[in-house]
Amino acid sequence: MASSPRRAGLVRRGWVLVVVVVVVAASALPSASARGSPSAPAAAAGCDLFRGRWVADESYPLYDASSCPFVPDVFDCRRNGRPDDAYLRFRWSPADCHMPRFDGEDFLRRWRGKTVMFVGDSLSMNQWVSLACMLHAAAAAPVRATLVSGEPVSSVRFEDYDLLLVLYHTTFLVDVVQEDAGRVLKLDSMRNATAWLGAHLLVFNTWHWWTYRGKSQVWDYVQDGEKTYRDMDRLTAFSKGLSTWARWVDANVDASRTRVFFQGISPSHYMSKEQQSEVPAGGGSCLKQTRPLQEATDGAGQLPEVGVVRGVVGAMTAPVSLLDITALSQLRIDAHPSVYGGPGRDGMDCTHWCIAGLPDAWNEIMYAMLLQQQG
Repeated sequence: MASSPRRAGLVRRGWVLVVVVVVVAASALPSASARGSPSAPAAAAGCDLFRGRWVADESYPLYDASSCPFVPDVFDCRRNGRPDDAYLRFRWSPADCHMPRFDGEDFLRRWRGKTVMFVGDSLSMNQWVSLACMLHAAAAAPVRATLVSGEPVSSVRFEDYDLLLVLYHTTFLVDVVQEDAGRVLKLDSMRNATAWLGAHLLVFNTWHWWTYRGKSQVWDYVQDGEKTYRDMDRLTAFSKGLSTWARWVDANVDASRTRVFFQGISPSHYMSKEQQSEVPAGGGSCLKQTRPLQEATDGAGQLPEVGVVRGVVGAMTAPVSLLDITALSQLRIDAHPSVYGGPGRDGMDCTHWCIAGLPDAWNEIMYAMLLQQQG
């Protein structure tokens, strides 16, 4: 997990395991003639989908988490006793353009026979589970789906569409290697990256683990080229590691076959670092928050890590889309699990997001961006 070394386990409930279909050879990305028409016109190309406001909408959420068989306990806030539900009933509305409502049936048709892969930490898991639930709610009944839970790979296959949603768990994208001296974070090494090739849509994420120190830190040394250090400025290390990822994408991903997104920086809402492991006696942070901080993005100052992401992605030669979710997510202090993270979960979680909830908006925006790209 981003907020604890213990990773959320997937809880299987209420689903039937069906025969796993053999993955067929992948074809090119969906063509305009094969895709059919979206349910609503796509946002105009060049429109800023990330500047806007949260609008109360009683037609939300897009699905009932209690009916989705893929939600792990740590994200299932209502099942874990959260008493309020207003946080479920907000829709993201861009300021200057129309964003189509998510059409799960259209997504399933467009990506039939394809592989969609989320690569990153438990915030990637947040978005992966969200998309799986959005598609499960839209698929024709009875829904035939296969959930396979593992480490580092978990997946959901929608059998009738031969669509595979994959989660590849990695905290840094670059490698942490056990050596004689200890665990070494290697800023220029990505030995497992070949496992990501072959997907038709790749959504990458990393940041939260780069900041951890003490017992939560999962490496002992950091290696940059031929030099090894006890520590390094974390923003500098993040920039170097992300640049390694960018070079790999530029050199290895075939843009005619695979679309690439970077999830962007998902913000936390702790008043202090200590609150990641303790529930503050006086409240504060995301505890008991039931409304967004404000309705609209206001152009507030940019986080340094966001600047790194924008700089690295902007310098790439490969066409990579930045899912620039930071500002709109910063408003949603109400959308975290807080103390409703489920049995065995200690402390307060102001890093991850309830399902259903905010990650659904990330996927709605990604869907709109894909419609822009696909025409």
